[in-house]
Amino acid sequence: MKNLLTVTQRLILSLLIITLYPLSIQARPFILVLSQDDIKDSPASPDDDLADWEEIGDSETKPDENLDPASWTHIFEPGMDPDEPYQGYYSTVSKMMAAASAGESRVMEEVILGIEEVSGGGDPNARSLLAFLYGIGMTRERNKAKAFLYHHFAAEGGNIQSKMALAYSYLRKDMHEKAVKLYAELAEVAVNSFLISKDSPVVEPVRIHNGAEENKEALRKSRGEEDDAFQILEYVAQKGNAGAMYKIGLFYYFGLRGLRRDRAKALSWFSKAADKGEAQSMEFLGEIYARGVGVERNYIKALEWLTLAARQQLYSAYNGMGYLHVKGYGVDKNYTKAKEYFEKAAEHEETGGHYNLGVMYYKGIGVKRDVKLACKYFLVAADAGHQKAFYQLAKMFHTGVGLKKNLPMATELYKLVAEQGPWSSLSRWALESYLIGDVGNAFLLYSRMAELGYEVAQSNAAWILDKYGERIMCMGESGLCTDAERHQRALSLWRQASEQGNEHAALLIGDAYYYGLRGTERDYERAAEAYMHAKSQANAQAMFNLGYMHEHGQGLPLDLHLAKRYYDQAVEIDPTTNFPVTLNQSCLELCY
Repeated sequence: MKNLLTVTQRLILSLLIITLYPLSIQARPFILVLSQDDIKDSPASPDDDLADWEEIGDSETKPDENLDPASWTHIFEPGMDPDEPYQGYYSTVSKMMAAASAGESRVMEEVILGIEEVSGGGDPNARSLLAFLYGIGMTRERNKAKAFLYHHFAAEGGNIQSKMALAYSYLRKDMHEKAVKLYAELAEVAVNSFLISKDSPVVEPVRIHNGAEENKEALRKSRGEEDDAFQILEYVAQKGNAGAMYKIGLFYYFGLRGLRRDRAKALSWFSKAADKGEAQSMEFLGEIYARGVGVERNYIKALEWLTLAARQQLYSAYNGMGYLHVKGYGVDKNYTKAKEYFEKAAEHEETGGHYNLGVMYYKGIGVKRDVKLACKYFLVAADAGHQKAFYQLAKMFHTGVGLKKNLPMATELYKLVAEQGPWSSLSRWALESYLIGDVGNAFLLYSRMAELGYEVAQSNAAWILDKYGERIMCMGESGLCTDAERHQRALSLWRQASEQGNEHAALLIGDAYYYGLRGTERDYERAAEAYMHAKSQANAQAMFNLGYMHEHGQGLPLDLHLAKRYYDQAVEIDPTTNFPVTLNQSCLELCY
């Protein structure tokens, strides 16, 4: 406890800079800067809205398919048979994807007529699909108003993906009151899909390009069972190496490294490793039985496996044990015992321990309520990248309990967490389609993710349009996309990615306006605006371009001093720009 308080007191009493590692989608890390003014010294008032915090932290954990019943998981993952009410919906989605893959506009039109018919009967999932189609202009005239309306009704009917799309739409318009409400709901769903004993791994969508070129290294590592490294690991596991068994189980459990998620295979590998005494596999078996993923939920077995893992000094397992004691799952409720387990984890630098202690103090569970101390615990956990801690800080910014109310900050933090929800699996399937050469389906899936606000998906979809041109099975208003439709879609996607900090996207938009490319008219002022956005990301090319525009008075005031300053900054950031900068500066000296 003493070490923790020393650390957190320093955090509170000085400027706090916490890097919140984006799990999806940010082109650059999100930086949260807190000052003493953001910290509330007084405890929460009796009027604080804590009605939804009846127990510790979050609701009962559930399998992903229960949290997002209309997701497309059933189409892509083995052993996922949809419930009767959803079978027609999934059949329709499958046909839509088959038509997109083959570029069959006639079949796509027939599918969409069916979607419209079902949507007219009030089906929220069909309405969500129609919203997507109107939003991108696929076989229907692009109509943002209709897309918004269909998403609105789909979200009211419970469709999660439409809630994500609406939240992102509100965020882009700075309508934080509405955005924060939706993102808070979505972040709670995401949190309930996380592990109970340790932080879920960061599964960031793979960026299939690194600017103008294909990101071959990242793609090589995402080839799943065809990857040489995976085959070697599998060989070692089959020879009896418990550590390799655990890693393969982990890959299958989360669908990492390009593997299709397969909970049955994960369970098999974890069981084999646990039989050999591998502690992390024991912990995961505890998780699996607590969540009822691929097995019948059994809290007693969950506690047994977590206890075995803890005995081998795997301190994260104490978080799961504490969780079960707080909830009274498989054991009598015992807050004192739970606190001891959480402290044991925290003492050994397990961030989940800090987070869970924060929840206990925030709610006064088995301890005297202390919101300020809870905030300190959450900050320590968030500093280590703990997603549930981000969620609790977002709640504090949202409600003004413990931290000064700040809706824009709450919205951004909720969004970071929400993007780790079950619907993020779309990125795995999009990547899988791309790797097998099914660019049409990859584009369709990335476009769906782009609509939900994922920057990497926006960037990937735009890059596919630019890279493959006429070769991509891009469906337009009538038939395959025209050049104008491709340019318009790509520019819209790049613009959205740019808004979320993608400097390459900002450069492309600047170039489009500077040269009059991608169906745009030449506009130096808008080009300069885009380059300024890229420059704010410390991009050397953008600084060089701004220097050139100041030098020639293009869209910016003619100002040779500013031109030289931008040229110098470009060299400081990227020494490879020294040669072109030297040429331009020589011209400045000779010509002016």
